Amino acid sequence: MSNEPIRKTEVSCLGERIRAAAPKLAALTDQEKSRVLLAGAREMLAASEEILAANREDLERGRKKGLNAGLLDRLALTPARLKAMAEGIRQVAELPDPVGEIISRTARPNGLVIEKVRVPFGIVGMIYEARPNVTADAFALCLRTGNAVMLRGGSDALQSNQAIVESLRRGVASCGLPEDVLVLVTDPSHESTREMMRLSGVLDLLIPRGGAGLIRSVLENSTVPVIETGTGNCFVYVDDTADIEMAVRILENAKCQRTSVCNAAESLLVHRDVAAAFLPKALAMLEKNGILVHGDEYTMSLSPAVVPATEEDWGREYLDREISARVIGSLGEAIEHINRYHTRHSDAIVTGTPENGERFLREVDAACVYVNASTRFTDGFEFGFGAELGISTQKLHARGPMGLEALTTYKYRITGDGQVRG
Repeated sequence: MSNEPIRKTEVSCLGERIRAAAPKLAALTDQEKSRVLLAGAREMLAASEEILAANREDLERGRKKGLNAGLLDRLALTPARLKAMAEGIRQVAELPDPVGEIISRTARPNGLVIEKVRVPFGIVGMIYEARPNVTADAFALCLRTGNAVMLRGGSDALQSNQAIVESLRRGVASCGLPEDVLVLVTDPSHESTREMMRLSGVLDLLIPRGGAGLIRSVLENSTVPVIETGTGNCFVYVDDTADIEMAVRILENAKCQRTSVCNAAESLLVHRDVAAAFLPKALAMLEKNGILVHGDEYTMSLSPAVVPATEEDWGREYLDREISARVIGSLGEAIEHINRYHTRHSDAIVTGTPENGERFLREVDAACVYVNASTRFTDGFEFGFGAELGISTQKLHARGPMGLEALTTYKYRITGDGQVRG
């Protein structure tokens, strides 16, 4: 038997450090947490040159590796994006702190007073792909709710994430808190991800954010409770009473503004009664924006640039300059098609009939359902949350953009004056 000591992995060491640091957050007041967040935002902006230089290294490696344009766009930081990240942290600092909120209060006939009160989860884990902005968002939302956070970002953004986390930890330390309320896993191996999924004695909650493969792996292998942040096969349905110009504008924003994000439209449905009026304009707009259309026979007949759609296209999240398009016979058929192929993320109807809009809102089973608006609004910042940890497509605990309340659970506080149960 070897007498050599067992070598601890980076993940296990970080687990010990964050467990020791996490209780310090529970004692912070609302004002103290705000102060820490503002310090983190200041330090991040002060380190802009270092962060942007680190990001340039990541981007260069990504180009050599052959990352597509959509992934490079997610990875890229600019001075404007960095300022937006800092502004998101500041907005979170100004939001009401949900911790300590009394959700309900009941006085029982025996004199017991039972209160249901929001509390932090404790320690939150985040496994995500090459999106450095998630690093700042996770820090802000977790610290605001009294949660320590362990981050494991994608290896393609490792240098960027390290630079961001170092700056935020300086902000934490400047306020007298242990830096280890925020830790980053730097081991790029798959084993470090698997080990993090098994930290059930350390992590209270695990949130994956990324592609379908990552989310499926976490759901299947984690021993830590998971909130599923789903992929985004988002639909835009143009109803028979839609304003054609409005529909074109909404589709252009939903699909073309930023194709690499989960709230971008990936599927277009058009009522047959407006197909002749709408589709030529829509196809011209999509072609102008460099979008490849996978269409049904009718859509293909309108443009030689349209390629035939397969069964897989109806349920595919492209995250690129591609979209599927199909002509539908009725609102009911559209709803049935959406509920069959979507990912329960965000779906929109463009209609001039309020009753049709209400039916769509009622019957489409998605986290976010829109009438006459772009799916691109599914975002914590746009919803007034300051930032988000992801878009939950599950139905337990949290659904839709996950802001502060999604990072709290609750406990019951019971006060008596000597009651015993008979």
